[in-house]
Amino acid sequence: MSLFKARDWWSAALGEGEEFDQGCLCVGDVDNSGSGHDKVVVGSYMGMLRIFFPHVSKSSEAGVADAQLLEVQLQNAIIQVEVGKFVSCSELLHLAVLHPRKLSVYSVSGTAGNVEHGDQYQLKLVYEHNLKRTACNMTYGTFGGVTGHHSLCIQSMDGMLMFFEQDSYSFGRFLPGFLLPGPLIYNSRTDSFLTVSSARQLESYKYETLAVATEAESRQDPDQPVKTGGKRLTPDWTFVLGEQALDLSVPSFSHSSSSIFVLGERNLYCLRDNGQIRFMKKLEFSSSCFLPYASVTDGMTNLLLGNHTNMLLVYQDVTLKWVAQLSFVPVAVRIANFPELKGVVVSLSSEGHLLCSYMGTDPSFFSTPKVDAREADYEQVDAEMKKLQKFIRDATRTQDILPKPDAEEDLTLKAAVSSSVDSPSQALIQDINGLPIPSVTIQVKVKASSVVSSCKLSVAVQPPLAVTQDQFVLEPMGVGSSTVVKFSAFLNGRCPPADLTGDITVSYSSPTGVPRVLQSRFSLPLLLVCVPSSPAKSTKFKITVDTNQPPVDLNAIFPEFSEKSEDKDGSTLALQFLSGAKVTVVASKTSQRYRIQSDSFEDMWLVVKELVQRFDEHFAKLGVQDFKKSFSGPLPLQEYFLSVDRHFQLRVSAQQYQDLLSERAVQFRAIQRRLLTRFKDKTPAPLQNLDTLLDATYSQVMTLAEAAEENRSLLEEAFVRLRSATHLLVLLLSLWHGLTPDQTAILEATLLPLLQDSPQLGWEESCDAAVSHLLRSCLSRSSKDQATSLAQAGGPLLSLPRDTARLKKHITLLCDRIGKGGRLTLASEANAPVPAQVQNLAAPGGVEPIAEGPGGGEELELQQEATKFIKKKQPSKKVKKDKDSKEKKEVSKEPSASTVTEEAGGAEEPVKEAKKEKKESSKEKKESKRESSKEPKESKKESSSSKEKKESSKEKKDKDKEGKEASKESGDKKVPRKSSVKVKEKKKEPEVEDG
Repeated sequence: MSLFKARDWWSAALGEGEEFDQGCLCVGDVDNSGSGHDKVVVGSYMGMLRIFFPHVSKSSEAGVADAQLLEVQLQNAIIQVEVGKFVSCSELLHLAVLHPRKLSVYSVSGTAGNVEHGDQYQLKLVYEHNLKRTACNMTYGTFGGVTGHHSLCIQSMDGMLMFFEQDSYSFGRFLPGFLLPGPLIYNSRTDSFLTVSSARQLESYKYETLAVATEAESRQDPDQPVKTGGKRLTPDWTFVLGEQALDLSVPSFSHSSSSIFVLGERNLYCLRDNGQIRFMKKLEFSSSCFLPYASVTDGMTNLLLGNHTNMLLVYQDVTLKWVAQLSFVPVAVRIANFPELKGVVVSLSSEGHLLCSYMGTDPSFFSTPKVDAREADYEQVDAEMKKLQKFIRDATRTQDILPKPDAEEDLTLKAAVSSSVDSPSQALIQDINGLPIPSVTIQVKVKASSVVSSCKLSVAVQPPLAVTQDQFVLEPMGVGSSTVVKFSAFLNGRCPPADLTGDITVSYSSPTGVPRVLQSRFSLPLLLVCVPSSPAKSTKFKITVDTNQPPVDLNAIFPEFSEKSEDKDGSTLALQFLSGAKVTVVASKTSQRYRIQSDSFEDMWLVVKELVQRFDEHFAKLGVQDFKKSFSGPLPLQEYFLSVDRHFQLRVSAQQYQDLLSERAVQFRAIQRRLLTRFKDKTPAPLQNLDTLLDATYSQVMTLAEAAEENRSLLEEAFVRLRSATHLLVLLLSLWHGLTPDQTAILEATLLPLLQDSPQLGWEESCDAAVSHLLRSCLSRSSKDQATSLAQAGGPLLSLPRDTARLKKHITLLCDRIGKGGRLTLASEANAPVPAQVQNLAAPGGVEPIAEGPGGGEELELQQEATKFIKKKQPSKKVKKDKDSKEKKEVSKEPSASTVTEEAGGAEEPVKEAKKEKKESSKEKKESKRESSKEPKESKKESSSSKEKKESSKEKKDKDKEGKEASKESGDKKVPRKSSVKVKEKKKEPEVEDG
């Protein structure tokens, strides 16, 4: 609990649907008990008058009932309540209640009870005044310096001040220049009345001036002459505020500090009795109420100030001393003394929340126990120390980055999926290939255990699944209230989904204003995406799952498909996906095997997953403890790589479409500029077919845009299929080697690092980086490789690879390492200090690549040697001719409008390009001659094994030279392609080995 929060001492909720305002609260010894303890009097606009005597009780409900002394329903609305000496010839306190058209004065008396029900209180009417004008507010005091009793002054809505001395009406006066009523207060030190007029200025009227002014029988026209027998009413002094005042207060607890406090909308004013300002405080919030009270420092005054941000601030003059958080916006605040606690802050909200609170902290009554002077048992202390150290080690090893949930949440979330499909279906697509698309209703129940607000519920499902509505705005919820939200899910694409689960997220604000998020997950049924069908006899892909239990009836495992299934013996089940292939499950009658077969490798994923899950549930219900399932292999890596290649080719096509679109857009804008120049020219000139070229370029841009959009939809579908294939591969790996759930989760996070593809970051490079990390860390063959991976900092930027050979090689190596007993873990096993010989590997260039086989190191050295002589070998004529012919074919496939633009704009650019190509080719010849002269020297150094370090340094220099030359060549606009196919292959090989 925060220190800056009002401590709840006693609270009560007053009625339902009632309204309260500034004058509806007062405190005082209204029953004249003589103990000096205050009672809380509350009146509402609904005419309900309540009197409380708060005290602490064990149960909150009993405490409110015991503390309530009186509750009376009056006929009219209660505008203001005050406690004072309003009856002549009596020193007792009475209660004055102001209604819109009536002023009533009551006496409150209590009778001691003889039974356990307690005392009995009565409200007795002493006198009342019927008002001719609608009242707004009132004030009381010793008007005219009379002591012993209090008089009352009521301000009407039309600006008339009506004065009452006990049970008799004295006189009435109209305020000059009145438009709207403002707050009214009596200053006993100067015997004057203070109010804030519609001119936004504080005005002071002497009681003597009001008494001798013109009688206000009826409002007169200011243009008419004043009646004789009285003076025109003028204020004693005025002070311009410049804003509307919310409340006035004249504290009378100290005669030395003669101050008048005015609470404005944005400022707090303190004036002397003669109208001179003492100080002014600019407020940074919208205030709601205030109350000055006595300060322990002489000459200072403390103030309680409530605002619309649920804060209660304590000021000592202009200095902020304390801030307390309330659970509501206070409209009235008072200070009261009770038997158990003095100086309690009593606050009231407009909805009827009555709170008695105090500030600071709860007193501590803890006393330190005496320490025993026994000798310490060192063996026991040592055992406890080891136990604590073990806890610390376990806590530091676990990589739990998510915060642990609280014991009790503010909200609880329950999602229920209907077991039957909707009728009619809510799907956007009515049918696919003649098969109707069903939909399923999901019902979400949100229940609150505390008051929450700003609730928003969002639903997310994986494409191609969709929902009828994914965003809901919920109403504010109270304690114990609940809300039910319904929506439907359906298939909205041309391929089966990779995941049938959906996520529900609820964001809300807690009672203290802290934003919170609650998440839940639901699973959609398999019948949403497939229907029963006839079995397929010949298929391309097959998977066999082994168990250690006798075969079961498939109709009992899949009851929702058993009614329409053609096979009644339960050994065969065929499912036709609405937007995919047919999948057949065959149970062996003699062995304990199940075969899943289909013409699509990816579509088998959902069926295999459901089959394995339902096996677990079926045998768990039967009480089988040792049920095991396995996959005997081999892994269908080649089938999986087909999905990888298709996804990669579509990504490459998307990049090519993007490049072509940018080229055609640049060309289109260049033609537009030239046409605009021709049209603006004063002397007309021929267009030279620029308009035809513009039309052709525009048609090319539109065609490329449509093709890019179609490729994007195909890429989304391919990524969904790739996710399905990856899930299936992970499941088969876990069945093959019996991986634990934690290891399966690590493997799934490695092979599926992304839920969506993006042009900046794709699946191939992310998966390759994750697999490479596992091969270097937990799946490395030696502790030296693992320490090397820990010493390595960072890596190259992830970008679209040139092909998928390296990724395939790493995935194959990952499966091989897992098959040989590799253990997947995220906890760092290298907690021991790194050896000195391994620390040297942390230097740049010292990290070794992944060792992929027994001859991997030697093969890598040969490839690195080959990279040194890349520029020495000139491309052969045969390869060069083949490459030129390929480039010509690629150019001829796409309509090239660049040659037309060069003809239209002049032949200057091709000449410049030809010159650049000649210069670059001459540079390359010179560099090749220099490197050929260095070749025999380097070959001699390679023969001696004692000079390997010098060779590695020269290799670095050569590589740096090549990098600089490559960066120079890439900076030019066009680069002649003269490297051979063999050179390209040798450039790729070392990259496969890199991490």
